[in-house]
Amino acid sequence: MTGTEPAVSRIDTSRPHPARVYDWYLGGKDNYPVDEELGRRITAMQGDAPRHARANRRFMERATRAVVRETGIRQFLDIGSGIPTEPNLHQIAQSVVPDARVVYVDNDPIVLAHAAALLHGTPEGVTEYLQADAREPERILERAASVLDFDRPVALSLIALLHFIADDDGAHQLVDTLVGALAPGSCLVLSAMTADFDPENVRRGIEAYTASGVTLVARSHAEVGRLFKGLELLEPGIVSLSDWRPVAGGNAGENEAKEEPVSLYGAVGFKR
Repeated sequence: MTGTEPAVSRIDTSRPHPARVYDWYLGGKDNYPVDEELGRRITAMQGDAPRHARANRRFMERATRAVVRETGIRQFLDIGSGIPTEPNLHQIAQSVVPDARVVYVDNDPIVLAHAAALLHGTPEGVTEYLQADAREPERILERAASVLDFDRPVALSLIALLHFIADDDGAHQLVDTLVGALAPGSCLVLSAMTADFDPENVRRGIEAYTASGVTLVARSHAEVGRLFKGLELLEPGIVSLSDWRPVAGGNAGENEAKEEPVSLYGAVGFKR
């Protein structure tokens, strides 16, 4: 784990942070009143926002299992990892392949403060956390190379990250740089917000985030598709998270196979 000063001294509790709002949606305790306030405001406008957060989490779980079981990839770079919420990505991967190597990356000091929870993996595997900004992909790659072998396939996980980075702020360059550094056989696992299914509520949610100083971008199916340019999509392609290989019976007794679409697209694309 990295960091040169106490994380708590750098936590800004005067404005909401996406990782902490997400934690509130999931029923976590690592958030502050300002995060809860925004979460409640969004939920008042879009009552199923917590369901969307849970669907996003379950997509990560299903996609990670699919990558490990169907490709044999044993290395993961998870950027925008967020506050630890079990099961974490390394727990899922290492439960299938105990020697999996996982690097988590986030820039929220509260994630750093709780990152020790991310470092308890299997004896055979490696789990590491890097404090870095997603907008610095070259720096992330340089530091992650101490754990991951980029000459071998890596699963790049960008879960619910890119809707906080606008195209003008370098979203496509970020993806291009990261994917460009990956060896053939690697993959991109991505989820991103869309307004295709519920445009009015998503618009209102974006306005609430913007008013709180947080960038939020909704992308169409075609716009998400451009993030996967040059990659071969795993079935079923780019779909609402609730339609990406749902299973009967989800967490908390929810039946994923019967869920309505959520306002996030998800997909897995392979680099050949």
